[in-house]
Amino acid sequence: MVVLNKIYTRTGDTGETALGDGTRVAKYSPRVEAYGTVDELNSTVGLARLHATGEMDVALSRIQNDLFDLGADLCRPGMEHDAEADYPPLRLIASQVDRLESEIDTMNANLAPLRSFVLPGGSALAAYLHLCRTVARRAERLSVELNQVETINDIGVKYLNRLSDWFFVASRVANNNGADDVLWVPGANR
Repeated sequence: MVVLNKIYTRTGDTGETALGDGTRVAKYSPRVEAYGTVDELNSTVGLARLHATGEMDVALSRIQNDLFDLGADLCRPGMEHDAEADYPPLRLIASQVDRLESEIDTMNANLAPLRSFVLPGGSALAAYLHLCRTVARRAERLSVELNQVETINDIGVKYLNRLSDWFFVASRVANNNGADDVLWVPGANR
């Protein structure tokens, strides 16, 4: 269990932070960039939830919890040493990706096919879901970059990839099942 009695520790005042295994690294390290962006994504989901109700809010709540799981996964290096750890590190698992895919399929079943790209906007919820989508894509890019220099759980990358798709489809649902989507008109302002 996590116990936070004191919020500031002063241990980061020199530009370093501790990872999940206690290793100290620069705050600009690729690993910190990746899980920091996942944390930023979680905050944008919180903004979207201000406009969500019913099942959409429930789904976004599940996603926020998954994102905390992903942050814990990314902040713990050394997957190859998981079996030797004092306690099993939290890692994302395939069923979390599978759930996103199932939810995407369910939401998408009620949407008309697109004939143009969608501009971020429409309802407030849709606009925030588009913001979530773009931050998820950045978190995915940073995680892929991290994986070039350190081994990470590849399920986390898959999760972020599916999650950005989830946000896109959910934004269409939030726009009256796509009826209120704002469509791109190529060259409209030439």
